[in-house]
Amino acid sequence: MPKLPPIAVFDLDGTLAETAGDLIGTLNVLLRREQMPSLQLEEARDLIGAGAKALIQRGFSAAGAPLSAARSEQLFGDFLEYYGQHLCDHTYLYEGLLPALDKLEESGFILAVCTNKHEAHAVALLEKLAIAGRFAAICGRATFPYFKPDPRHITLTIERAKGDPSRAVMVGDSRADVDAAKAAGIPVIGVTFGYTDTPIEQLDPDRVISHFDDLVSAVDILVPHERARVAS
Repeated sequence: MPKLPPIAVFDLDGTLAETAGDLIGTLNVLLRREQMPSLQLEEARDLIGAGAKALIQRGFSAAGAPLSAARSEQLFGDFLEYYGQHLCDHTYLYEGLLPALDKLEESGFILAVCTNKHEAHAVALLEKLAIAGRFAAICGRATFPYFKPDPRHITLTIERAKGDPSRAVMVGDSRADVDAAKAAGIPVIGVTFGYTDTPIEQLDPDRVISHFDDLVSAVDILVPHERARVAS
């Protein structure tokens, strides 16, 4: 059988794209509907990272109005409906991402997305950003029965993308990304520009980068030359 290709798996929010403006904007719509004060973007960025349900719960707690499980579930539907209409009002790809993806693909890597975002939203957003077609699989929170930090979210994403799990690397910005990758036995690169309430360096990823200009060299270290030679 043909040898499976090496694979780079990416988180979405805070890793591929700066999505905080639209996510927190949607959260603020819900807060205002409930007669609660809006949250400032910079203070609320680090509430992102564990999916929309967690963002709603964290956001209302931060605004001083913790939610019951039932009310949180009701607001989740409202969040998905509004956000689905405002996916890309303020969202943009991080600088240096596209050249880094080009270099990985030129060296034989396939690419995939493993996100705790709603799958339909992830696909639609990446389509709006004109990069959806670059990924062999785009897997969201409910794509499988498991989601990050469960390692099976990553391993099943790799399987769906038809990548080689022995030549895989995860790129993410949060504890969920790091913990899931480590539990899956997959090296992980942490980015410093994403969403986390704990500095990414303290989460102990295998490598840390502050710009996508450094991605290829980090992958080159973590996926050995004899298995995947990455162009510099």
